[in-house]
Amino acid sequence: MSWDWEKLQQRQRERSSGSSGGGGGKPPQMDDVLNKLKSYKFSGGWVIVVIVLLLLFFGSSMVYTVDVNEVGVVQRFGDYSRTMQPGLHFKLPAGFEKVTKVKTKRIYKEGFGVEESKVTDTRTTYSVGQETIDVSLMLTGDLNVGVVPWIVQYRIKDAYNYLFKVRDVKGIIRDMSEATMRLVVGDRSINEVISSREEIANAAEIRLQEALNQAETGVDVVTIELGDTNVPGPVQDSFNEVNQAYQEKEQVIYEARKEYNRVIPKARGEAEQTIEAAKGYAKQRINRAEGDAARFMAQYKEYAKAKEVTRRRLYLETIRSVLPNLGEIYIIDSEQKNVLPLLNLKNAWGVKNEN
Repeated sequence: MSWDWEKLQQRQRERSSGSSGGGGGKPPQMDDVLNKLKSYKFSGGWVIVVIVLLLLFFGSSMVYTVDVNEVGVVQRFGDYSRTMQPGLHFKLPAGFEKVTKVKTKRIYKEGFGVEESKVTDTRTTYSVGQETIDVSLMLTGDLNVGVVPWIVQYRIKDAYNYLFKVRDVKGIIRDMSEATMRLVVGDRSINEVISSREEIANAAEIRLQEALNQAETGVDVVTIELGDTNVPGPVQDSFNEVNQAYQEKEQVIYEARKEYNRVIPKARGEAEQTIEAAKGYAKQRINRAEGDAARFMAQYKEYAKAKEVTRRRLYLETIRSVLPNLGEIYIIDSEQKNVLPLLNLKNAWGVKNEN
């Protein structure tokens, strides 16, 4: 393309002369520049600026970062799309996709009847009609009233359920926690409530987690901590007197059981000893009788075999056992008229004559 150099120079001179107003090269003023910009508001330059700004806005909304202690839940046109883990991610521009960040590592607390300084979210009372009742007042299994303050610590384990399954997660946690604690305390006596706090906390934690899982809240119970359980102040003195009487009763029962454990085993031992002695004596008599009977039967058998020998032996044994007990014996021949010398049978049988 050929250029007409002279025409081009002439145009530049006319343009410069028109802009300077014959002033010989005077620079344009700010008002002139603003007026020219206003005159070009519908020109293509402003369209480009608007497009650039829109690109910057939508571009910045397409990039987001999820921290290490949270997850990002992405919604596309209000509907759940995906859950993103910590890191740098991209999404569709604003208006198409939205990111909600849920802190899954944070521990949340709900307090019931505790001091507000110990927990951020707490509710110590609730209203029934015109009265305000302490939330920690509970009816025990033995129809006593106990003061049971506690704290529930939980974290979010399922961001989808937490955001979309339940409308008011905090409210349902509070209601279920209170219902669970009243159920657990209602199964125990006032003494168990005061002395078995750890057992009650563990039972309530298990029941509460089951209820929250059934409601699909996406919440995981970390722990339940019970405060100082006691009875209400107006009945504290009476309760202490009842406890003292109960302790005295337990002491008397303990002493009675101690005496029982000392006397009864001793009596049982003596009875068993007497029974065993009687059994031994009976067995001894039976064995002796059986032995005597066996000996008699053996003698009888021998006697049946040799009657004369046995008869003579028995006679001699009997005489030997009887004669020493008869004293002095004198034998006189009936046919003699005169007295014969005495036959000393006593010495003959081996008995010493003391005279």
